[in-house]
Formats: sequence, C-alpha cells, structure tokens
Amino acid sequence: MPGGNQRINAIDALRGLVMALMVVDHVREFFFLHQQVADPMDLHTTSPGLFFTRFASHFCAPVFVFLTGLGAWCYGQRHLGAGGDPRRAASAFLAKRGLFLVLLELSLINFAWTFAFPPRMLYLQVIWAIGLSMLALAALLWLPRAGQLALGLLIIVGHNLLDSLHFPPGTAAHAVWAVLHDRAIIELAPGLAARTSYPVLPWIGVILLGYGLGPWFAQGSAPEQRQRRLALAGLGALALFVLLRGLDGYGDHPLAGAGTGLATLMDWLNLTKYPPSLLFLLLTLGSGLLGLAVLERHSWNFLAVLGRVPMFFYVVHLYALHLLNLLCLALWGPTQGERYGFGQVWQIWGLALLSVPALYPLCRRFADYKRRHPGGWLSYF
Repeated sequence: MPGGNQRINAIDALRGLVMALMVVDHVREFFFLHQQVADPMDLHTTSPGLFFTRFASHFCAPVFVFLTGLGAWCYGQRHLGAGGDPRRAASAFLAKRGLFLVLLELSLINFAWTFAFPPRMLYLQVIWAIGLSMLALAALLWLPRAGQLALGLLIIVGHNLLDSLHFPPGTAAHAVWAVLHDRAIIELAPGLAARTSYPVLPWIGVILLGYGLGPWFAQGSAPEQRQRRLALAGLGALALFVLLRGLDGYGDHPLAGAGTGLATLMDWLNLTKYPPSLLFLLLTLGSGLLGLAVLERHSWNFLAVLGRVPMFFYVVHLYALHLLNLLCLALWGPTQGERYGFGQVWQIWGLALLSVPALYPLCRRFADYKRRHPGGWLSYF
C-alpha cells in the first residue's frame, strides 16, 4: 500500500500528541488541586497561565474519539469479515473494545484516580464515553456512508438545541439523560453514586464523523488529495468557529464581553466541554484535521509509539502520577490542607515534560511486544 505506513504513523502520531497534552492536564489534577478553583476556565477566578494550561487539554478527547472512529474504519479494511464486508470485522472490534473500555473505567481507572475501595463515587469520564461511543458505532456503521456523515454532523451541530432539557433526579429519564447529555450525579445505591462527567451523545457524533471520513485513507488513495481534503475540512471548521463565535448566537454560552486583548482571547476560547458544544468541537476537530494533514508529511516516531499503545499509556500514567504525588506527600508533607501540590503553573508543565519521556521506554517495549504477539488480550491496550 503506497504510503500506507506513513498514514498509520500520522494517525498514531496525532493520537500520541494529544495524549502528551493529556498528561499536562492530569498533572494539574494531581498536583494543583490544593489551589483548586471552581472552574479552571472561569475568567473571573483563573489566571491566564492556569486557563491556557487547561485549554491545551481541550484537544485531547475530541481528537482521540475522532481517531477512534477513523481507526475502526482502517481496522475493518485490514480484517475483512465473513462475506468480505469490512463492516462486520469493524463492528465486532468496536463492540468488544467498547465493552472492555466501559469495564476498565469502572474498575482500574476509577481506582487510579481515588485509591478508594470500595468507591463511594464512580466517575464516568472519557474512557467511559469512548467505550459507549464505540458500542454505538458498532451498530450505526451499518448505515450508508452518507447516513453516517449526516447523522454525525446532525448530532454535532444540533445537540446544543437540547441544552435546556432536564429531568428530575431519581427518575429513569434523569439517569438516561445524564448519560446522554446532561452532566449530573446518579444515585446508584446507598453510599454509591456515579457522576456522568462526559455525557456521551456528542461523542457519538464525533466517532461517526471519524468513521465516515475513513475512505479518505483507503488503500491506493493519493496522499496529496487526502492532505488537501484534511486541510480544507480543518480550515472550514475553524472558519465556521470564528463566524459563529463572532455572531454569538448559537453553539455555546454567550461571550462575557471580558475586556480587550488577552481577556478577549480567553473569552472566545472559554468553551463548554461537558458536553462538548458545537463551537468546542469546531475548534478542536478543525485543529485536529489540520494536524493530521501536517503529521502525514513527516515521520514522528516518538509520538507514534505513544499512540500505538493508548490504553496502556493511559492506565500507567495515572497510577504513576498518583503514586508520585503520594511519595511527595510522604517526603515533604502537605502543601495546603491534606494535599501536596505545586505553587506555580510552570511546574505542571515541567513535570509533564519529564513524565512523557520517562514513560516512553516502557511504551516502546510494550508496543514491540504487541507487534511480536498480535491479537489476544494485549490488543485491547
């Protein structure tokens, strides 16, 4: 397949890049909560340094979910199902991996965040959302490609019309809607609740879009044409973001009208992530499409290695950061309250820049082991 390895490298490299940015945000979660603010994107309570540190992580989930859909399409092409239909292989892959990710979120990942057993709160976060999106795509990929793209775009563009829809706590509709669109707490049993941090409906639109654009990466397709399509789609999404944000009428909460210069930029970038608004997705996915076009022209092996073992990297880095925080707490005591944390935002970036290269050799060995032993349970990581 001409250029095939380069294309896979580009997908893996972009996934690795957003995962490295994710580490920055998770360092913030473990080492800056002693200086917690109600919302690190709140213009009135957050410094520019903390604001842009949080903003950098906004690209992670949208790009990762989009690439999950794209990767599922590529998987189907490499593993034709019975009767020669690649959708059969992709659907089975998505159903098994999606269920695995849901179980992983409820067990190893929740424990990594809290080290609490038994847990009193289950945090249904990004891995949960990816898992449910994969389960949804396992069924929806049987739509014609035009239907996949139309439904994905309809969800992404139209779901903000549902923002005012809510249901009373304790009702069945409340629990279902909390999972789909309305971030909330669901009481599961006495002493146990779940917080739907990542309502899943918009993410289903994103994964559908990624799968629907898979044919751009078909065997024998011209790299120059694909890069041009990716660039045009990315620029179009960013242009639509600027237009809608300037009109300030639909797609997110209104602008606050916060001053000039840097304050105005922060106002424009203060977008809703839970669930991801139309403007949030236009900005992040538009940037991701441009990034994919650029990365395809070069070899980015360091990032590609991280992107080939995403779940392994995700689980290992969470436990590493949590254990490191406990070690610092034992050595130097709490900074404020019961926590150990940094005093400056730059220290967040410093630890992240040290953490990613420190985990790289382990990821490379695991990726090599997976390559030598394909299939089986290792493929889930």
